[in-house]
Amino acid sequence: MHLEAGSTGFINTRQAAAVRRLRVLTVNTHKGFTAFNRRFILPELREAVRSTEADIVFLQEVLGSHDRHAARYPGWPQTSQYEFLADSMWSDFAYGRNAVYPDGHHGNALLSKYPIIEHRNLDVSITGPERRGLLHCVLDVPGDQAVHAICVHLSLLESHRQQQLQLLRQLLDELPAYEPVIIAGDFNDWQQRGNRVLCQHPGLHEAFERHHGLLARTYPARLPLLRLDRIYLRNADSHAPQILSHKPWTHLSDHLPLVVEVRL
Repeated sequence: MHLEAGSTGFINTRQAAAVRRLRVLTVNTHKGFTAFNRRFILPELREAVRSTEADIVFLQEVLGSHDRHAARYPGWPQTSQYEFLADSMWSDFAYGRNAVYPDGHHGNALLSKYPIIEHRNLDVSITGPERRGLLHCVLDVPGDQAVHAICVHLSLLESHRQQQLQLLRQLLDELPAYEPVIIAGDFNDWQQRGNRVLCQHPGLHEAFERHHGLLARTYPARLPLLRLDRIYLRNADSHAPQILSHKPWTHLSDHLPLVVEVRL
């Protein structure tokens, strides 16, 4: 397990007015490249992410470091990609390193406008070279509420996903039953079997399924056919979920992002 976190500012949540609405974004960053790795577009991705004015951003496939890319691509950030994306807009961030290779590493990250008071990266890798984790953060949101945010990127293999979903359900069982939970990310659940497993969990709902009757089509970004990306909520309501399917999002990753208003 590897964790990295940081903070560039401070919100006094005891004095701030209670927050009842959070804007949530989830996006698979594809390591800062367009589909098929044709072009490095992280600076453009940062501007697009900032334009959403999200309070909490769930990131998958974000690079912590990559020495070869840093030497090869002009404009490669001096910091990690998640710090570059956070910039001055999200005061707190946490990173869970999952995949490690000779040139660097990547994983999941969370950017938050509110203090991250706890964070842990749970290793849910099963067997083989595919490394996966659940990044669990506890946010101190004004209003004396601890909000749990879990960033997810599950396996490409169905048998592995089913085991990882059971580990996710175990994590949910361990959390206080009354506190708000937001689970978002790339579930790679193209057959939607995992969605049936998760929706059996008491009080959990998927935002797009509740409002539109179907999960969101997000992959591939240029012609989305598969419903891979999700936002699940417990002890919170969802409002106006959207697929960001317009430009520039269609060429900023191989997945389309999702955004939803969460009402506490």
